[in-house]
Amino acid sequence: MEAGLYIVGTPIGNLGDISLRALETLKEADLIVAEDTRHSKRLTDRYEIGTRMLSCHKFNEQQRTEQIIGRIQEGQAVAMVTDSGMPCISDPGSRVVLLCKEAGVPIPSVPGPAAVTTAVALSGFGEKGFIFAGFLPHKSGGRKRDLEKWKEADLPVVFYESPYRLLKLMGEIEGYLGAERTVFVSREMTKKFEELTTGNPAEITAAYEGRKVKGECVVIVQPAG
Repeated sequence: MEAGLYIVGTPIGNLGDISLRALETLKEADLIVAEDTRHSKRLTDRYEIGTRMLSCHKFNEQQRTEQIIGRIQEGQAVAMVTDSGMPCISDPGSRVVLLCKEAGVPIPSVPGPAAVTTAVALSGFGEKGFIFAGFLPHKSGGRKRDLEKWKEADLPVVFYESPYRLLKLMGEIEGYLGAERTVFVSREMTKKFEELTTGNPAEITAAYEGRKVKGECVVIVQPAG
């Protein structure tokens, strides 16, 4: 492989959802940079990939980037993956990409699944496009500000949300955007217990309250009316 930073998309759930090119890249790279090496090892073990791995997450991204650039400048091929989907989409990697660009490092892409596009396709809301807003802030004031920013959006707005804050988000959508907004929630996509729910905030709350919810959620809010 030629030297460079290879951005590799990996499955969002089902480990079978990986391209032949991604497998080839991970096998032939000199190094795999992973958000969580323990998580990524499940994928590499499944496909008998023995490439050495190095962690790169939001707490060490700056330090790791210097190492990554140095290795590439020495002629190595470095593959970058996150826990699921495409790197840099509400996940670590953006800083690595920007600094590699500044250093003149080649950055080939090996496209793969992404939770945002998978959820939009499943929702049936995406015919005219969508807005991706990523994760909301943790603090209530920031969440209110961000939600109200999209109140008049004329396209569906997509959020990522922790299962622990899903019911809180439904209350916020009802309070800040309106009780009759249509909302689509997906979790555990492509996995055995995939769950897809459509309704207004109260109906979504009724579907999820009183039980333990696992798996990161994708929440899509339809425009008013």
